[in-house]
Amino acid sequence: MDAADLRMFAAVARTGSMSKAAHELGTVQSNVTARIRALEERLGVELFERSNRGATLTAAGLRLRPYADRVAGLLEDARRAVADEGTPAGHLVIGSLETTAALRLSPVLAEFIATCPAVDLSLRTGTTQELIEQTIERRLDGAFVSGPVNHADLVAERFFREELVVLTAPSVADFETLAAAPDLRIIVLRTGCSYRHHFETLLARRGIVAVRRLEFGTLEAIVSCVAAGLGVTLLPQALIGPVWRHGRVRAHRLPPGEGDVETLFIRHRDAYVSSAMRAFLDCARPMLARQAAE
Repeated sequence: MDAADLRMFAAVARTGSMSKAAHELGTVQSNVTARIRALEERLGVELFERSNRGATLTAAGLRLRPYADRVAGLLEDARRAVADEGTPAGHLVIGSLETTAALRLSPVLAEFIATCPAVDLSLRTGTTQELIEQTIERRLDGAFVSGPVNHADLVAERFFREELVVLTAPSVADFETLAAAPDLRIIVLRTGCSYRHHFETLLARRGIVAVRRLEFGTLEAIVSCVAAGLGVTLLPQALIGPVWRHGRVRAHRLPPGEGDVETLFIRHRDAYVSSAMRAFLDCARPMLARQAAE
C-alpha cells in the first residue's frame, strides 16, 4: 500500500463512484478499478461494495478512510508548500453562505482580486452543513458559515454578527399572532441551512412544531414567495435595502438574543495555510469589520 493507492481510494470513497473518481484524478475508470482491486487483494479485505449505483464503503473501508484522507491531505499540502514562494498565487477555493456572499463579500472579492491577480479564486455557496463537510474533506480551503461550530478538525474565527428577522408579506402586522395560526407555512432552504434550523428551534420554543415547509433552492425564490403571502422565513435583516428593496416584505424583529447569530470563517486545522489564504484573510478582516461597524 502506497500513497498513490490511498489517494485513489480516498477519491472513490469521497465521490462514491469509480468513474467520478477517475474523472477527478484525470485517469480512466479501468485504471481506478484495477488499482482498487489490487489494493483489496494486498490487504485481504473488500473496501467497497459495488452496485449499479456506485461504490459504498464496507466496514473495513470506513476504518481505512480517515488514514487515506489524512495522507491525501498531507500530499496536497506538501505540493502547495513547495510551490508557495511567498507571493499569493495558485488556486484558492472559498465557501460561503448565500446570504454572506450576497451581502458582504462583493467588495472583499473585488479588493482581493485587484491586489492578488495571480490567485485563481473560486467562490462556492452552500448551507452551513455542506460547507462544514466540504472544509473537513479539504474540498474548500475555508468557508464563511453560521456559528457555533465545534469540530476537532476545524479552526473557527469570528468575523461578524447578524441579526435575523422574520420576514412576512407586507400586509402582516404581527408575526406572533401569525405564528399561532394552525396553517403556518415556513419557506426555507434545503436541510442543512443554519437559518432554517434556527427558525425551527425558535418556533419549537413557542410550542409550534406542526408547520408546513416549502423548500426552495434560492434566496430570491424564498423572498418572492414570502412577498406573495405563501409563508414566512427567517433571514438577516441587513439584506433588506442592499439586496431587496424596502417594502417588498415586512421584517419582524425578535426578542433580544433570539435573532443574533455569528458568522465564522472556518478552515481545516491541519491544512497548509498558503500565501493566498493569508492574503485573503488579511483583506477580509478589516473590510468585514468596517461593514459590521456601519
